[in-house]
Amino acid sequence: MPARSKPTPKLLASTALNVSLRNTYSTSRLMKRVSKPPVLDPRVAAAMLDCTEEVGDSVYELQRSMEEMGQADGSRFSKAMSDVETWVSAALTDDDTCLDGFAEEVMNKKVAAIIKRHVQRMARLTSNALALVNRFASTQASLP
Repeated sequence: MPARSKPTPKLLASTALNVSLRNTYSTSRLMKRVSKPPVLDPRVAAAMLDCTEEVGDSVYELQRSMEEMGQADGSRFSKAMSDVETWVSAALTDDDTCLDGFAEEVMNKKVAAIIKRHVQRMARLTSNALALVNRFASTQASLP
């Protein structure tokens, strides 16, 4: 049986970004389906619209991060990783902003619970991806 190689920090970071992107895209599709009429309460509709936009922004930022990770080598490494860290951080901020819209007590609790569960998972995955991206960037930066 062949020995398994240890995953590299770059592979871990790239995989985490991919998992986060796929989950964020799936959440975006859910948000678009759930936000279609009829919506029971104008506040729910407004929060859904805002959250759908934030999640869409997260998808874009994570896509950009994935593309830039592929370019992160040689003389472009520091700049590329700085961009990746910025975009993943922005995606995480978008996730938090989305959750803020569902904090009101007057929200439809069933709708809010469904959305919060999905967005919280999305935020956890994005946070994990950011940690692995930061680890990869610092590991590579310390190499000669």
